[in-house]
Amino acid sequence: MNTTLNTSIIVFIFFITGIYFLVKYYSYKTSVLHDDQDYDPYTLEALIDYVMQRLHELIRTNPDDMGLGEETYRRKVSQRRELRRALKGCVSGDIRDKTLVKNQIRDLLLSGYGLVEQHMDQIIPFEQIDKLSVQEKFDIMLYLFQSSHGPGAMETLIKLYELDRPRHGSNEEWSYEITTEDIHSIFYQEYRPLIVHEKLDIIVQRVYQQYKGFSVIDELRDQRIDGVSGGVSGTSDAESDFFNASQSFQGEEGGRNYESIWIFFQGKSIHLSFLSFGSSSELKRVCQNIYKYNLPGQLSQSNGYKVNEMKDGSRVVVVRPPFAESWAFFVRKFDVQKTMLDHLVQGDNADVVVDLLKYLMKGSRITAITGAQGSGKTTLMMAMIRHIYASYTLRVQEMSFELHLRNLYNKRNILSFKETEHISGQAGLDLQKKTDGAVNILGEVSTDEVATWMIQMAQVASLFTLFTHHAKTFEDLIYSLRNSLLKTGMFRDERIAENQVLHVIHFNVHLRADMNGRRYIERITECNHSATVQGGRNIIEHLDGGYKISSHLSPKSIRDMSSQMTDEDQVAFQQFVKSRWGEQIGA
Repeated sequence: MNTTLNTSIIVFIFFITGIYFLVKYYSYKTSVLHDDQDYDPYTLEALIDYVMQRLHELIRTNPDDMGLGEETYRRKVSQRRELRRALKGCVSGDIRDKTLVKNQIRDLLLSGYGLVEQHMDQIIPFEQIDKLSVQEKFDIMLYLFQSSHGPGAMETLIKLYELDRPRHGSNEEWSYEITTEDIHSIFYQEYRPLIVHEKLDIIVQRVYQQYKGFSVIDELRDQRIDGVSGGVSGTSDAESDFFNASQSFQGEEGGRNYESIWIFFQGKSIHLSFLSFGSSSELKRVCQNIYKYNLPGQLSQSNGYKVNEMKDGSRVVVVRPPFAESWAFFVRKFDVQKTMLDHLVQGDNADVVVDLLKYLMKGSRITAITGAQGSGKTTLMMAMIRHIYASYTLRVQEMSFELHLRNLYNKRNILSFKETEHISGQAGLDLQKKTDGAVNILGEVSTDEVATWMIQMAQVASLFTLFTHHAKTFEDLIYSLRNSLLKTGMFRDERIAENQVLHVIHFNVHLRADMNGRRYIERITECNHSATVQGGRNIIEHLDGGYKISSHLSPKSIRDMSSQMTDEDQVAFQQFVKSRWGEQIGA
């Protein structure tokens, strides 16, 4: 009798619960209709409102109030916990969390909202392609390319239609831009009719990116490109008001800052002038969310910038007024799949460069990797580290975690540190002396204090050091490090400070990205430890698309490098030197 009664109660509770959610859904739909007789339930805005409300209910509803059985209760609790976690994690660049949230949105639209193909065509005019906006055409085109190329979709699209070719701007200047006309033209060449699940996928992505994602750059950020930025061109609201009031302004005709979307692709900064965030508030929303991984602190008027990483290892920088003239963000991606020297160094005689870089690492040479921003310094460093002996312990200091060496070399003894609000880069470097590090790696020597510490560390605290720097020439590198020693008071005499730097640095590998976006090693310079900066000697130089040996390795470098190698590598190094320079180790 009790069992029958309990079963009846459970069935009744399930019935009441179902009625409750049906009433809630009906109330939601009808209340909006009553408030606005012109309300259209089949727009993106209506879908976003519905999804927001339903997801809020799903994570707030307490399973204790549902009278569920033990197994069902545990499942509901687990699902709610997983959804909460995914809603927080999807804004950090976690593809798995993003997929989970999108699947939940898809289920809500199909089962809750009752979305069918006819409704989908009302939301986006898939069957009337002449009515599609340029953003909708791009979304469809990118989706089709993703179906066959995955994260390489944008790369394939750009290469196939040469969208990274330089163009003449309004002032006859060269620039890189993908225009509205490009998208219209390519769309009609690539379009095919979509089936219902493809239409649903595109709508789900549009809902997600406006609700939890990064607006129009959401899918672009996940593509295999070097980076994406927004808010870095055009006028802000305040500037627009000022220039509209000024009769004397003679600047170029341009857009607004929320119409500013750029991608960084193979060394080229390309303006996607056909895309827009739609409003300043949407650009601001993206900026306020895109840096939040691991709770780095609040972006505020008093703290106008944040440097952080995302879940996938991308580096993100966000700035805001009054520190910057506009809300803006910069996402820089690092392709860990290309961390092989053979892939990075291309051109005639590239093998000699690859081999020399390998032996610099095996020979424990203190090496500075220099070049302009975007020239590939970080990626080359990641590839060179592969050839440091695996038995050595590595200690890394970065401004933000972007090398991710433990992901690449997870069986090695590697520990990375970064600056925080309360721990300076100098303090982090000082701590490294107490962590048994054989090799010290500096993501970037960007301040006088770090430069000074690097010189000290390279002298006594480690076997050797690897670092990056923005110097344009070998002379600039030596002068910059010398001046840092002087400014921090480590030395007072300019000549002594310069000589100290020359005795510390062994080699300088300098990278360059040309106007066509090609990245290459411009030169490898050996420091001969002379008393003047003129003592730097280029060993290898890039000429006419290939590499040329310009000078001999010094006998001292050959001896010192050989002494740090295993017996097997000594023999290989001797053969390499003899075949390229005709010299014997120890000559």
